[in-house]
Amino acid sequence: MSGTVSLLPERATAKAGCTEPAVIRERGQHEVFCGLTGIVWMHRKIQDAFFLVVGSRTCAHLMQSAAGVMIFAEPRFGTAVMEERDLAGMADANEELDKVVSRLLERRPDIKLLFLVGSCPSEVIKLDLSRAASRLSAQYSPDVRVLNYTGSGIETTFTEGEDRCLASLVPELPQSRSKAPELLVVGALADVVEDQFARLFGAMGLGKVAFLPPRRSRDLPAVGPNTKMLLAQPFLAETARMLGERGATHIPAPFPLGAEGTTAWLKAAADAFGVDPMTFRSATASAEARARRALEPFRETLAGRRIFFMPDSQLEIPLARMLSRELGMEPVEIGTPFIHKAHLSEELALLPEGVTLSEGQDVDRQLDRVRAASPDLTVCGLGLANPLEAEGLTTKWSIELLFTPIQGYDQASDLAGLFARPFDRRTRLRV
Repeated sequence: MSGTVSLLPERATAKAGCTEPAVIRERGQHEVFCGLTGIVWMHRKIQDAFFLVVGSRTCAHLMQSAAGVMIFAEPRFGTAVMEERDLAGMADANEELDKVVSRLLERRPDIKLLFLVGSCPSEVIKLDLSRAASRLSAQYSPDVRVLNYTGSGIETTFTEGEDRCLASLVPELPQSRSKAPELLVVGALADVVEDQFARLFGAMGLGKVAFLPPRRSRDLPAVGPNTKMLLAQPFLAETARMLGERGATHIPAPFPLGAEGTTAWLKAAADAFGVDPMTFRSATASAEARARRALEPFRETLAGRRIFFMPDSQLEIPLARMLSRELGMEPVEIGTPFIHKAHLSEELALLPEGVTLSEGQDVDRQLDRVRAASPDLTVCGLGLANPLEAEGLTTKWSIELLFTPIQGYDQASDLAGLFARPFDRRTRLRV
């Protein structure tokens, strides 16, 4: 998708140490999925929610292709297709939407939370979805809550869809009356990963831990001045801002990728709640040791390999930290759509000395740097992977890192395997 007119990149002056690496800031044409794609993992997480995309047939085809819609299971997302007569103002868009929602809720009485997801700005689809959501929520309350957010590629990048979705939930969260500090883990995690973290927190003595999003919409966590939030994903800027306005305080931490990152993430929560260091080590030591052992076989394949991250998922900085420190890979350039320093300060301090960061994208310039560097592995979106493979470069699809459980101790080897697999594939093709 196209961005603004290409500009010359601005290079920031690097300060001493690795906490402030050199940054190439680019604002030009970029290649990234739009925020609609977040529905693919979000609809699996909130089990009584439905995501209704209000958009074109192109958007419907994108969701079908990206999600690989299952034949034997009815997914909890769909598209209210905007026809030409709707866009031309020949039909009452609100009336048409009301009909679609009515049919949907009659057919699917299990839906308790309905998200109206805009695929384009309101000016394009001629429909104010925020007003429509408010009207429909009043109509179907208390059985169904109707919310809205934008997944427009003009307004959001790949993982910002999850951020916008969770941000739309924040005003609905009940007010916490607790006098004691409470932990809120923010960011969609696979159920198995969430269960693992809940057990680890419990072993530390943190019995009351809430997760956003919850598995059921009726279980929205309370938030207030005594809430401490621990981000599980680095791309939740708007959600964190809105939670902060509700009184929650952010716990700075690396993200739970790899053995080291998971321990640091858990330790940040433990320190914030005054957990005894011996209790913390007792709760985490065996799982951390198991994760480190599981990573060892992958070092043979990955150590010394040079890796180039193109901006896509906003996971790039935590991934580069994990791959360099735990598996011996050498980041050539770490591209990411945005650098939220408040959320990434702990990660930036752990990056290798002298590494180059790039924020935003001018895809032609970045492709020139990829070709000049000739890295062993390039992490990029689907639209760039095949052309780079045709040029002889080995690539890794960044989208797979969102569809696969990769957080936590027990998933550390799965994460390493995702980066080792392209080399195995390349070896097999050459035989």
